[in-house]
Amino acid sequence: MTEFAPREPLAVAKTIMTVDDSPSMRMLLRVALTDLGYSVVEAEDGVHALEKLDGFQPDLLITDINMPRMDGFGLIAEVRGQGRRSLPILVLTTESSDEKKQRARDAGATGWIVKPFHPEKLAAAIRRVLH
Repeated sequence: MTEFAPREPLAVAKTIMTVDDSPSMRMLLRVALTDLGYSVVEAEDGVHALEKLDGFQPDLLITDINMPRMDGFGLIAEVRGQGRRSLPILVLTTESSDEKKQRARDAGATGWIVKPFHPEKLAAAIRRVLH
């Protein structure tokens, strides 16, 4: 009888929540992130994201700023207000003004990526905050 070595457990993919009101942007992010080996959960605005975050802890949150119902600034402030201090939050937006970047930092954002994003730059930003 041959002994088999125990199999190494498969690494569990880290989960990233993406929040963007644009279906095409959510699709682009899903493709880029799944190609990088991440599991993706999507929300279409801040209110939808908070509903999905109830009882769920992703490894990273990527949010747009300009969205209906609740924008990215409100989402970041709400997430930080819930005590989720260790959750990295990247802002992915067309906005690039220093004032908006500072406002996002003040709300508790970890980093900032300008759309349109390049997959390698997105991957590098994620590695900086996750690893």
